[in-house]
Amino acid sequence: MTNETGKRRIGLYPGTFDPVTLGHIDIAKRAVKLVDHLVIGLATGTGKTPLFSLEERTAMWMHEAKHITGGQATIEVVPFENELQVALAHKVGAAIVIRGLRAMSDFEYEFQIAGMNQRLAPDIETVFLMADPRNQVIASKLVKEIAMLGGDVKPFTTPNVSDQLVKRCKERAGK
Repeated sequence: MTNETGKRRIGLYPGTFDPVTLGHIDIAKRAVKLVDHLVIGLATGTGKTPLFSLEERTAMWMHEAKHITGGQATIEVVPFENELQVALAHKVGAAIVIRGLRAMSDFEYEFQIAGMNQRLAPDIETVFLMADPRNQVIASKLVKEIAMLGGDVKPFTTPNVSDQLVKRCKERAGK
């Protein structure tokens, strides 16, 4: 898939992904149907204290990206710190920023970011993908909370991520 000028379509899917959930993976699976190359940009998350380091989250995504099918796109995982989404998009050659939406509250927040990004980089389009109804309630924050309280997170993420999340929560709890 290329655009009218014959260039590859590159999309950027940015987020903190702490941890990667089935909702994130669903958006990535659908994004690869729209682009030739998908860059998953892992942010440090200003104002957030992630449970997993940037390196750990990068390794998680690299593991999960191997299993994403549904399109012909290649996938690359790129960590970024102290950098605007649009700056990373320009750096990797992305003309599209992909964002997932679960609920109206997501839309309000994402709408503001998309508007600011449009002002900062009018050459980059934001594409919103609605979460699959089965994944609309999944939020990384809630998945972490469930894990910290000893609940079962397997319905919300992959076995690989679930194992790492349970292990990290036990470490934090001193068990």
